[in-house]
Amino acid sequence: MTRGSATVFIVDDDAGVLKALTRLIGVHGYQTQSFISPREFLALHDGTLPGCAVFDVSMPDLDGLALQEALSTPGAQRPVIFITGQGDVPTSVRAMKAGAIDFLTKPISDEDLLSAIARAIDQDDADRRNRTELASIEARLATLTPREREVLGHVVAGRLNKQIAGDLGTVEKTIKVHRGRMMEKMGVRAVADLVRMAERAGIPLPQR
Repeated sequence: MTRGSATVFIVDDDAGVLKALTRLIGVHGYQTQSFISPREFLALHDGTLPGCAVFDVSMPDLDGLALQEALSTPGAQRPVIFITGQGDVPTSVRAMKAGAIDFLTKPISDEDLLSAIARAIDQDDADRRNRTELASIEARLATLTPREREVLGHVVAGRLNKQIAGDLGTVEKTIKVHRGRMMEKMGVRAVADLVRMAERAGIPLPQR
């Protein structure tokens, strides 16, 4: 992802700080969207845009931690960087445990903020790739018949066609047909690729 394709969402109830952050981040090649109201941000936030968020921790009505929690819902996720003038250890620990990229205390150096933004955007790019890959795998899994899904589990567990046939009470020839169709629908030729997909999708292995 290039800087120009990433948007940094900035939310701070201090108009002067908001303007300064927007100018600084924009000068370094990022697109910006600035909000002085947390609720305005939530109303206008577009989770499909790649990028990250910079939140002030202490804001009236709705604080930065509540905004971070709001971004944990499907379709809204994005990495968050916190800035604060009154940071304390419990708050920073809570933010970092919830997945914050950084927790910066004012006055903030340009270098520290821009470094955190670069890491946050890299994280957002990786997260989006992972979500896209998982959605693709789940879409392929949805095309399998119940029997093909059973065969998949046994193949991933390392069972041979003859063993799978015995486990499922059928003949080896039938398992070969189900296995071929399953591999075709999943878009793989090697069992190793199938294993990777199954692990990615969290498919439980059959009990022997």
